[in-house]
Amino acid sequence: MMGALIIPIILQLAGVVVIIAEIILPSGGILSIIAAGLFGYSLYTVFAEVSTFAGMMFVIADVIMLPVVLIVGIKLLAKSPVTLKTELSKTNGYSSQPEELSTYLGGTGTAITNLRPAGTVLIKNQRVDVVSRGEYIEKGTAVAVVTVEGNQVIVKQVEE
Repeated sequence: MMGALIIPIILQLAGVVVIIAEIILPSGGILSIIAAGLFGYSLYTVFAEVSTFAGMMFVIADVIMLPVVLIVGIKLLAKSPVTLKTELSKTNGYSSQPEELSTYLGGTGTAITNLRPAGTVLIKNQRVDVVSRGEYIEKGTAVAVVTVEGNQVIVKQVEE
């Protein structure tokens, strides 16, 4: 009887290893199918060659063990070298916009193209691609930088 349990136990352990591999390696579910096959064949072997009672014990063990293995595997994945650990933030030196764009905030300039709502403005003797808040601004009109959002410099017409 003990000899008949060795193969199902090995199959169960192999299933656990394959589940852990599925968590770490993106396989599109192929490893999950293999793990399900290992667990299924293990249960079939126990029910067919040992006893119904032993089979039920394996089922109960699987119902308890599989969620635990999944939770532990996901927690280990968070600490593994496979995951991204760095945070892309300004304090770490990453910026979503060039630093010079923020220097235009509050500045004024002249539209050198029509803004429909995007166009080009001359600010501090530099050509800058800008957008308005939806309004049409004619070429040669004085504009002021309202805000800088992402890579967009947003302007409005200056009332004279």
